Amino acid sequence: MALEVKVPVLPESVSDATIASWHKKPGDAVKRDENLVDLETDKVVLEVPAPADGVLKEIKQQQGATVTSQQLLAIIEEGAVAAAAPAAPTAPAPQAAAPAAPAPAAAPAKTAELSPAGQRVATENKIDPAQVVGSGRGGQVTKEDLVNFMRGGQTAAPAAKGAAAPAATPTPGSRPEERVPMTRMRAKIAERLMQSKNSIAMLTSFNEINLAKVATMRKELGEAFEKANGIKLGYMSFFVKAACEALKRHPIVNASVDGNDVIYHGYQDISVAVSTDKGLVTPVLRDAQSMGFADIEKAIAAYAKQAREGGLKLEDLQGGTFTITNGGTFGSLFSTPIVNPPQSAILGMHTIKERAIVENGAVVAAPMMYVAISYDHRIIDGKDAVLFLVDIKNQLENPQRMLLGM
Repeated sequence: MALEVKVPVLPESVSDATIASWHKKPGDAVKRDENLVDLETDKVVLEVPAPADGVLKEIKQQQGATVTSQQLLAIIEEGAVAAAAPAAPTAPAPQAAAPAAPAPAAAPAKTAELSPAGQRVATENKIDPAQVVGSGRGGQVTKEDLVNFMRGGQTAAPAAKGAAAPAATPTPGSRPEERVPMTRMRAKIAERLMQSKNSIAMLTSFNEINLAKVATMRKELGEAFEKANGIKLGYMSFFVKAACEALKRHPIVNASVDGNDVIYHGYQDISVAVSTDKGLVTPVLRDAQSMGFADIEKAIAAYAKQAREGGLKLEDLQGGTFTITNGGTFGSLFSTPIVNPPQSAILGMHTIKERAIVENGAVVAAPMMYVAISYDHRIIDGKDAVLFLVDIKNQLENPQRMLLGM
C-alpha cells in the first residue's frame, strides 16, 4: 500500500520551508517514525518522520526545494522490503604471502565533537566527521556543517599528519573572499531586527544590581537545591522570578501593541534568549509566574539542549509577552538589547564584575551587574520603564522579597 509523506501543517507565521537534506534515497528501507527529511523554516529545523515501515519508493521534492504545508514530499510503499544488493563474485583464494606489516590505525572519527543530531546525520549518510570542518563551539561539528558538506558547500577538514596536503593554499598577500547565502533563520532574524528598528519608538534605560545576596543564597543552598531537584541553581531563575513579579505590578511593560489597541496580558510568558550555531532563538517559558525556581532552571536547560541539537519545535518559539537576554554569558558588560515584536520590552543581563561600592559608609567589593531595559516608548513611558527596572533591582538585592511576592 502506497503512503504519502507530506509537509507538516505549518503555523500561520511560517509560510513555507526549504528541504535541507534527505536522510534516505529511493529504494531504502525505512522504519516507522524514522526521520526521512529535514525541513528548514525561518525559526527551526523540522524533522519529517516515516508514517510506517516499508520502502521509500519515490522522492517528489529534491533538496533545496521550497515547499508549503501539506505538499507531497515522497511516497512510501508500506510493508515492502528493500531489494538485497547483488552478491559479489567469489574470488579465487590468494597465494600464501609473507605477513604484511600492520596497517597504521585510522585516526579516530570526531564523534566526541559531534552533537547528537549531527551524529545521526553522519551515521545515516556514512560521513566521516573527521573530514568536516566544525563551526560549533570548540570546533564541534554541527548538523548544519554535515548538511553543507553533503551539498558540497564546505571544504574538508585538514588532512591528518602524513597525508597529502591540499593542492591549493592562499598565497601570501592574497585577499580571499567567500560569498555564502544567509540561512533562512539568519535572514528572518535580520528581517525582524529591521522591523523592530523601523516600527518601534525604542528607548533604553539602565541600572546596576548588587548580586551579593543572590550569590550568598546560591552558595549556601546550591548543593542542597541540586541534590533535591537534579539541576543547578543559576542566576537566570532569579531574574525570571523577579521579572514575573515586576510585570504583575507594571502590566504596561507586559503589554503589546496591535494597531491602535494595547493588549494587556494577564499572564507572564517569558521568552529566554538562547544562542545556537545558526543564530539567537527565544523559546518561551509559558505561565512563568506559576513556575518554581527548579521548574525554570529545568525548562531553560531543556530548551538550551534542544536548541543546540536542532530539536526545538515551532510552538516552543511562538508567543511570549516579555524577553530576557543574557549577554553576560559571552562577557558583555553593557549593551542595548532590541525589543522582540510584538512584545514591548526586553530585559538585558550582563556579566557580573566585582567592583568597589559604598555600603553603610564603607567601601566594599561587591558582585555588580549592569542591567538594561529597552522598551517601546509608544506605550511605555520612561517612568514606567525605570520603576520596573528599579523593582527588578530591589528584588534581586533582597531575594527574600520575590519569595514573598513583594
